[in-house]
Amino acid sequence: MSDIQFETREDGIRLAFREGGGEDHARCGFFWLGGFKSDMSGSKAEAIAGLANATMRPCLRFDYSGHGQSDGLFTDGTISAWLDEARHFFEKSGPGRRIVIGSSMGGWLALLLLRRLMIEDAAQARRIAGLVLVAPAADMTADLMWDGFSPRIRAELAETGLHLRPSLYGEPYPITMALIDDGRRHLMLHKGLDCPCPLRILQGDADPDVPATHAVRLFEILRGEDITLTLIKGGDHRLSQPAQLALMCDTALRLAEQADEISA
Repeated sequence: MSDIQFETREDGIRLAFREGGGEDHARCGFFWLGGFKSDMSGSKAEAIAGLANATMRPCLRFDYSGHGQSDGLFTDGTISAWLDEARHFFEKSGPGRRIVIGSSMGGWLALLLLRRLMIEDAAQARRIAGLVLVAPAADMTADLMWDGFSPRIRAELAETGLHLRPSLYGEPYPITMALIDDGRRHLMLHKGLDCPCPLRILQGDADPDVPATHAVRLFEILRGEDITLTLIKGGDHRLSQPAQLALMCDTALRLAEQADEISA
């Protein structure tokens, strides 16, 4: 396992990250984006890091501010802030091409990263050789949060700025009005997205947090020549069973090998 390193933002917040795998950064590697309130030591992140080590491919993963080993308060976080951090670390990950693997919120951030780079930095956008989205929570602050909140919860957010949402995975998730408002700046399901690289969606059909119907909707609004959606029978939101982790890793490795063949 690679050692944790830290990089300090301009505001003094330290962000934790790990680099591993091979040192040939011209070879297609992996870039990991975790989920909401998750960290870079989760089973899926560790599986991708293990894949990078086994195949000697570069790999970078990090904790968003307010997550894991990084500084900051979770309740200060927004999609804009976490997207800025994702872009910073993607550009830091080296000059070569990368497969971006995003889980849950990380899947949304992966799409937002591609969209932003296609607009602002075409050279960096071309470094994204493929996307693997695991139970992607695109537009989650609207479709999976605000739109489903009761009038009581909406009033609570308006009055206090905070709602503690029950979680199946431990302590309640603090949802802030700032997160909801900021998320509206990044919605994509109504406009769609052009995807110039291969894209793979892996989705459990028994996911209680990001329903399979949500993944189908995302699949339908994506425009590209090489986009697939794989439904996993009985799969929950985490998709962390051994066979599910193997599928994710195999999917990412195939895209990396494909990218190497194209570059050769």
